[in-house]
Amino acid sequence: MARLPRLCVPGWPHLLIQSGHSRQAVFRDDTDRRLFLDLLQEAAITQGVAIHAYALCDSEVRLLGTPSKRDSLSRMMQAIGRRYGNSFNRRHAHVGSLWEGRFRATVVEPERHLLTCMRYVERPCPGESDGAGSERSPWSSASHHFGERSDPRVSDHREYWSLGNTPFDREAAYRGLSQQALTSSKLALISDAALKGWPLGSPEFLSMLSGSTDRRLTPLPRGRPTKKVGNQSDPNL
Repeated sequence: MARLPRLCVPGWPHLLIQSGHSRQAVFRDDTDRRLFLDLLQEAAITQGVAIHAYALCDSEVRLLGTPSKRDSLSRMMQAIGRRYGNSFNRRHAHVGSLWEGRFRATVVEPERHLLTCMRYVERPCPGESDGAGSERSPWSSASHHFGERSDPRVSDHREYWSLGNTPFDREAAYRGLSQQALTSSKLALISDAALKGWPLGSPEFLSMLSGSTDRRLTPLPRGRPTKKVGNQSDPNL
């Protein structure tokens, strides 16, 4: 079966996941991480992508951003991937593919899922602590949203702004949301949508998106399609 083209709808937030080949580490030290974030900031500006949240795990990159054009996400990730991959291979004498194929992405309905996807992106990476206080990872946008530092890479989405009238109110509200662990079913729902490329939203949202793309927005029903049998006369009658 032919692979569906990646769905990218300008003006709507998208959740992106890029994993290392065979889950190998794509960041081995802080120099790697600083370079990737520098490239992300440059490519996002050049290609017109507003970054709302990010996290760099050892073997995975998570991003939440809104593209301005249909090819903005692809161009941004291609620009980062080429330059970062070349640098990683030189520094670490690495041979072969660094990334596990193309990045995965899904469109997100803001009102229903954006804040949850922010928490999904900024949740601790495997092997990290719960991110409380000074133990929070410096390689994600969580500390920006908690008011601990201002991150020039981040462009806050209107759903984050809706949490309060002042920065303190927004930060406190988001901190409260983040203290509520995402359930396993919610994690599975978001991961499945991103990895398979199906939009994350209500039927009404999908209906609205259908006017912006020719790409199928939901999986086909399982099983073989039912064959239609025409009217046939029995020659024995």
